[in-house]
Amino acid sequence: MDKLNGYAEWVDQHKDLGFDLIRIYLGVGLLIKGIFFIINPGELDKLIEGNIPSFAETMFLSHYIAIGHLLGGTLLAIGLLTRFAALIQLPILMGAVIFVHFKGVGELFLGGQGIELSAIVLFLLILYCVFGAGRYSVDYYLPHRGHEEERQYL
Repeated sequence: MDKLNGYAEWVDQHKDLGFDLIRIYLGVGLLIKGIFFIINPGELDKLIEGNIPSFAETMFLSHYIAIGHLLGGTLLAIGLLTRFAALIQLPILMGAVIFVHFKGVGELFLGGQGIELSAIVLFLLILYCVFGAGRYSVDYYLPHRGHEEERQYL
């Protein structure tokens, strides 16, 4: 029982580690998705197809999505410019939720996957836009962050 209590105390003292691990996982996942879209541009075109009318808009969006996932995912994973990295992902995930996956409220109960994953990634990105990175990030150790008192709230 003492081991369990010791473990619980350790977890309580390191709650920010969980927040950082989620950020790292999210960043790596977005980075991998960006690499996937660069290697398989046809897959991204299938997702965008039918939702965007012109070829020029489709080309712009496909490049923005791939580069946004690569850059934003990398920055999120290391915790550098975390709020900016999450912010550049928001339009991509909002588009995925609204234009690609959302076909109606009834779809939520059909058992397919798509909107749920995009929605949770969108939610997590909003959290990182608001709260920024945690203690285990490059942002935390940058000199412009200010005094030690401020660091405890990152």
